[in-house]
Amino acid sequence: SAPHGLVLGPANGIWIGAGTSSGSAEGRKNNLRNIHATHKEYVLRSFSSSQLPETDVSYEKLKKLLATRTSVVIDVREPWELREYGNIPGSINVPLGQVNIALQLNPEEFKEKYGGDMPQPTDHIVFSCLAGIRSQKALDQAVSLGYKDVQHYAGGWQDWAKCEQES
Repeated sequence: SAPHGLVLGPANGIWIGAGTSSGSAEGRKNNLRNIHATHKEYVLRSFSSSQLPETDVSYEKLKKLLATRTSVVIDVREPWELREYGNIPGSINVPLGQVNIALQLNPEEFKEKYGGDMPQPTDHIVFSCLAGIRSQKALDQAVSLGYKDVQHYAGGWQDWAKCEQES
């Protein structure tokens, strides 16, 4: 008979699968239970680390970087989002769709268009957005353009606003 198969995933980029070429429905259920248990254990392990990836910046770290002016903080949300919800003081707004071109402008054009100093490839840059999705994309674009010291504020504006209210 034709092989029976079961594919689960992807889980964190890894496809998990199993199959039996023949066998009872009970055997297939046992395979499913084993895969499910393994899958759950893997996912729990992947989130157990208390360390942030070195590309991620916490609220506290971002506050220090802003206070010491040792980083260029670029908010990649759309201008209407900043008007509607607010912005991180000291950040420069460069919408995600413009990051690739903006980081290739000459410094005078960048300052004229975005109102802040253009980061150099050796400067420390922190990208921010609403919740960390777009800032990660901006980080990837900056790295592809040769920027070496780039991070992103994974909590984004949502985390910033919450932490500011609590302090």
